[in-house]
Order: sequence, then structure tokens, then C-alpha cells
Amino acid sequence: MQIGIDSFAAKGQQEGSQSGISDAASLNQLLDRIERADQVGLDVFGIGEHHRPEFLDSAPTLILAAAAARTRQIRLTSAVTVLSAADPVRVFQQFATLDLISNGRAELVVGRGSFTEAFPLFGLKLKDYDALFSEKLDLLLAIRDNEFVEWSGQFRPALNGEGIYPRPLQDLLPIWLGVGGTPQSFVRAGMLGLPLMVAVIGGETHRFRPLVDLYREAGRRAGHSPEQLQVGLHSLGYVANTTEEAIQHYYPGYAETFTRIGRERGWPPVTKAHFDALIGKQGALLVGNPDEVAQKILRHSEALGGISRVTFQMDSAGLSHEKFMSSIELLGTRVKPLLR
Repeated sequence: MQIGIDSFAAKGQQEGSQSGISDAASLNQLLDRIERADQVGLDVFGIGEHHRPEFLDSAPTLILAAAAARTRQIRLTSAVTVLSAADPVRVFQQFATLDLISNGRAELVVGRGSFTEAFPLFGLKLKDYDALFSEKLDLLLAIRDNEFVEWSGQFRPALNGEGIYPRPLQDLLPIWLGVGGTPQSFVRAGMLGLPLMVAVIGGETHRFRPLVDLYREAGRRAGHSPEQLQVGLHSLGYVANTTEEAIQHYYPGYAETFTRIGRERGWPPVTKAHFDALIGKQGALLVGNPDEVAQKILRHSEALGGISRVTFQMDSAGLSHEKFMSSIELLGTRVKPLLR
């Protein structure tokens, strides 16, 4: 099982202070964290894509390219690329270039995103939410598989045999499909034979098993091998030396963030009782000491019928750079060996 981190490039906080730091300092600290993740042996680091004031990841391939120059082994991926609002030609070109810079370590996780700001920003209609993604995924896969592409669709001018360059170092650029809780998305990933990254940020992880089963069954019926039908888990999480420390560090910022997001979406405010349920044995959050977190990852894997990758998303709790670095160290030196 691979273990890694996903980041939304959240604006940073000063240790011991409620005040923030500059955007430039935040991005440089993020690069330090990716470098540390590589040094301690984590397998993958992902950068999301958002177009909101609290995040600095609107151009994730630039961050990943900068990280490629400072790392040697860790795989570098999006988490996720909002494909509905992007041109698949440009997406492929950017990640193929990243693959060349990183000597074959680039990947993509493509999805529709959990926020909708990209649609008005790029002149798209929200009513086309699913149609845009389906069409653009079809084109992206055609470009990945063919140097010269003939293709036509509804939302983009046709391609009439043009060559798409550069080509990546890897024979087949890895493309994962990032999904939330829509059954059609799981079935689509299975039919296409794409590895699946399941975002479970609340509730109980085992409740996603029927959807993962749909994915695997669709993949089998389409003739794809078990090796193609990988399942990854994207979870909110944080590791500290003790569970008490982990809760003390993580809960206040988590409660503030999800109460604020909840106001946008009509959710109730976060309570400590709700948080305690989420860090319990069946809950989705991976928050605790290294032993507890490793055991919980294994329970999640069993609940989903086996996973090949788990990534921690820590940006949702207003953590300082120092706490990020400490947690990354524990993930690489304590949690990963326990999983092995």
C-alpha cells in the first residue's frame, strides 16, 4: 500500500499565532513539506486545484514542477485536476512536461471538484456539469493513448489528426479518476479501467463498499484486470506523537473550516461529539497517534475490499508549518513501516 499526502496549498499560519504568513512564504513552506515527504520515504504527494481565496493551488502543475526539482523518488500528482473546467490538450501537455522534468514521476487524478467556482470563472454552465466532464475525460484518454488524435465533441473544437506534444517519459501517463459518492462515477471508472481515488471526508468509510463493488464489477465486465482496478483512499488526517496531541492540534481548525464550508452548503455546525465519532473506529478521519492511524488505515482497507493507496489531506485544520512537518515525519518513519 502506498501512503502519501494531498495538499490544497492552504495559506499558512504562524506557529503559536492566529496571524497568517505571506502567500510566497506559504508556497515555499509547501515545497519544503514535499521535499520532506520525499526524504522520509512517502510514496506520493498530490496538489489540488481550487479557485478560492484561502487556497493557492489554482495552477497545480507549477507547484508540482517546482517540487520535481527538489525531490528524487516521490510521485507527483494532482488531487484533483478539475477537468470539467480545463482543456484536455493543455492538461495533457502540462503533465507530460511534468513527467519529463520529474523523470517519470507524474500522475493525474481527474475529477469534477467539490466546489463550483471554476464554472463561472471560465465561462462554463453548471448545468453542463456531467456532460463537460464525460466529454473531456474521453478526449484526455484519447490524447494519452495516441500521439495523433481525431476527435469531435460538443464543447470543444474537433481535432483532425493533430499531434499532441510533448509525449511523457512513461509509456502510459497514469490517470486516476477521483470520485465522491455518485454511483455513476464509480461505474464509469470501472468500465474505463481507470484506478479509482475515493474521497471519504466524513461519515463511515465502510459505507462506500457497495460503490467500490460497483466499480470492480463494472471493470470485470469490461474485461479489465484486477491490477488495473486499483482503489485509493483520500482522507482527512493528521498524526501526532499521542492521540491527545493530535486532537488538540487538529480539532479547532477542523471545526472552524467545516463550520464555515457548512454555512455555504446548509450543513449544521461541527460539534466535538461529531468529531469524536469521525475519529472513532468506524469514522472516516485518520487522526491520532501512529499506531492508531496505521490500524485504522488497515481497517479502512479491509472495509473497502483492499486499497492500494491512502493519502492524507491536512489542509483543512489551519495547522502551522511546524506541525505539518512533524506529521509528515511520523507518517514516513512510523506509520508507513507499520503498514509494511
